[in-house]
Amino acid sequence: MRNIIVVDCQSTGINYIDDIFNRRYNPIVLELIPDKDEDIDEYRQRMELEYEQSYYDFEVIYEKDSYEDTLESVRKLDPLLVLAGSKNGVSLATQLSYDLELLGNTVGSVEALTVREETQKKLAENNLRHIRSKVIFSAGQAIDFYDSESLSHVVVRQLDNDDEKICFNKKEMINAVETFFAESDSALMVKEFIDGEEYVINTVSCDGIHRVTTIWKYNKTRNSDGSLFYDTVESVNDLYIGEAEMIDYAYDVCDALKIQYGPVSGEYMIDDNGPVLIDIHCCPMPGHLPGDFLDKISGQHETDSALDSYLKPEFFTKRRIQKYRLREFGAFKMIVAPKDIIARSAPMNNIGPRLRSFHDSVIDDLLASEKFYPKTEDSNTSCGLIFLSHEDYNILQDDIKFLRSVEKNAFDLVLSEEIDENYHFNVDIAVKKLKLIIQATEKYGYGLLITDQILSDVNIMQIALEEVRNINGEFDFVIINLNRSFIEKSNYLTIDTLFDVFSYIKVDGFIFIPETTYRYIPGKRKGIEALLKAMEMKIEVPPYGVKQGVIASKEK
Repeated sequence: MRNIIVVDCQSTGINYIDDIFNRRYNPIVLELIPDKDEDIDEYRQRMELEYEQSYYDFEVIYEKDSYEDTLESVRKLDPLLVLAGSKNGVSLATQLSYDLELLGNTVGSVEALTVREETQKKLAENNLRHIRSKVIFSAGQAIDFYDSESLSHVVVRQLDNDDEKICFNKKEMINAVETFFAESDSALMVKEFIDGEEYVINTVSCDGIHRVTTIWKYNKTRNSDGSLFYDTVESVNDLYIGEAEMIDYAYDVCDALKIQYGPVSGEYMIDDNGPVLIDIHCCPMPGHLPGDFLDKISGQHETDSALDSYLKPEFFTKRRIQKYRLREFGAFKMIVAPKDIIARSAPMNNIGPRLRSFHDSVIDDLLASEKFYPKTEDSNTSCGLIFLSHEDYNILQDDIKFLRSVEKNAFDLVLSEEIDENYHFNVDIAVKKLKLIIQATEKYGYGLLITDQILSDVNIMQIALEEVRNINGEFDFVIINLNRSFIEKSNYLTIDTLFDVFSYIKVDGFIFIPETTYRYIPGKRKGIEALLKAMEMKIEVPPYGVKQGVIASKEK
């Protein structure tokens, strides 16, 4: 089998491995030398986790200290193609393809393909709308640029660490510039701030001809201190006003950058002046997007379509003349941490698969470990991803709404600190509260009590947790009183137990969950309500006189 080299194969680029195997070629990963400030052991471990996403085993080779040595090691493998598996792999993959006389993009465009400022310069050279910017070494230069370009909102960014500040007037800009220069004497960049709706357009190209594969739209939200960050990315299944113009502009961008082959994932924004490029990745779209997730939504995924552009141009052409039609509505939800947290379990791994539109997730298991997660400030500090798809748009939106509500109201159901505050359990108080609930529910008819505390002086059928599977007969209502069963269990097991109990409860009638149960659930009352919604159960309006209890029903 002929070899195909994938440089820096990670994130969505890992899909190349299985696609290459499936086409009867042999994939070989070329792993880059880690950055100087990155721990080598941690880097290797991170890459191993990336490689585990592939179904097949494959060979890994390593970048040499010199480009010449790397070129010779790759030349000996006689590759058919050299592809970029991530943005970091674009420069090396492009140079290797050129020197080995393989299909690829123009080596003279590498800087424009990989350096944001050079990309914008190339757009300006081709009379395309671009983001105006200037590297400055003094506050005076910043003021001159601000005035000459008639700017209002700008971004001031440090070039050595990418820290930046959005400024809404000249005074704020001057303060930001002076603050940054006080911290470091390195150069700064001042650029115009673009505020609008943000998109991702994914294309593949074959011999300089481009076609759109998928279009996505970002939804942003604000955290408690007002910072904007990404919440969801949702598929664009139908174009609305102004979006077709953005597609034309995206093709012009690909032409300006001299894109000849392979995938391009461009981030665009539409404001009052139309579309403009924010950033570009000449590789598969970042985000660890599963290939089968993309197939379900659009009938294709970028790595497979990119291989068509190199190996099967007739397939590329057939796709290019077809209408843009997606099969389902898709989204991926970024997990947003409301604060710094040391998590010891991830209950969302148990809850997510219950959603009707659930496809997959990227959330740490934490089964026998703990991990620190910082408060989410941007896409880089998201705690994970949940992939959703469904042919019914309303079902997809209901699930997104549910996930947002859980994040806001019961984050312990996403990532839990497993703080033990429940061991001081008072049986007498629990029994007293339970009897009040039983008394209040007598008017509802014939009931069943699933309980950790068997009572001797009440007129209701009682069973222990382990007897739930043997429930027979019909009941007008069920009371779930479980506390000791949860006290020493992990949140994983607690949630699984509740889902098991809910699944055995028959349709119709009421389900009463008193405070003596939900206080031991992650998120307490809001947590149990979230679990009920995940099971597609209805939370009922509580009647007067029944307090400190959640009432639900299980409908057809």
